[in-house]
Amino acid sequence: MHERLNKGLKNCLIANIMFFAFGLICFVYYKTYVNGSVLSKIIEVLAYSCEICGFMLFLWGDWLISTAIRFRNILKASLTAYIFLEALMMIFELNSNKLDFYEPYSLLLAIVHSVISGLTCLTFLQLETDKKPLERMVLVCIAMMFAGMFGNIIGIRIYFSIIVNAVAFAVLFYSVRRLIAREEIEVDCHGDKARVAEFKSTFVDD
Repeated sequence: MHERLNKGLKNCLIANIMFFAFGLICFVYYKTYVNGSVLSKIIEVLAYSCEICGFMLFLWGDWLISTAIRFRNILKASLTAYIFLEALMMIFELNSNKLDFYEPYSLLLAIVHSVISGLTCLTFLQLETDKKPLERMVLVCIAMMFAGMFGNIIGIRIYFSIIVNAVAFAVLFYSVRRLIAREEIEVDCHGDKARVAEFKSTFVDD
């Protein structure tokens, strides 16, 4: 596997594990929140730490992937936009008690979040077209992302959708690394030797 691509996928995997931790910390934060308490401040610092570390790792991994693989501009642009959207959602979620315009229980917000996440996941089919193992994993991850919005239907805040998305993307990045390592998909990267087809002409046979 191309070293830069491998590092990028690994960083993105770790970043989504950090986002998963952020979602769990948000759950604890709102269950134990007391205005001005030391415990709430400590949990808030932990949440921001997970978010910032995850965000930086995700951006770094995205840059490595984008500079490693050839073409696939839709995938590159979508993943970058998704990272910034997710970071913004996390900031809103952690500060929802201070933001009047933010509705953490909004069904519309959960639907939009799931749709954008699913479309971003769908662009990973650009890695190599017509490969069933990749198609299956992308569909599984999209199904997980859409399942995340049902948490809102039963009265759970948007952090549930963030947790589900983090798990889905972690599964996706892990699966892509595994598929490439097993040579079930082949992603052409900058610096790779070009694949050359050899042709033989009957006109020059001796």
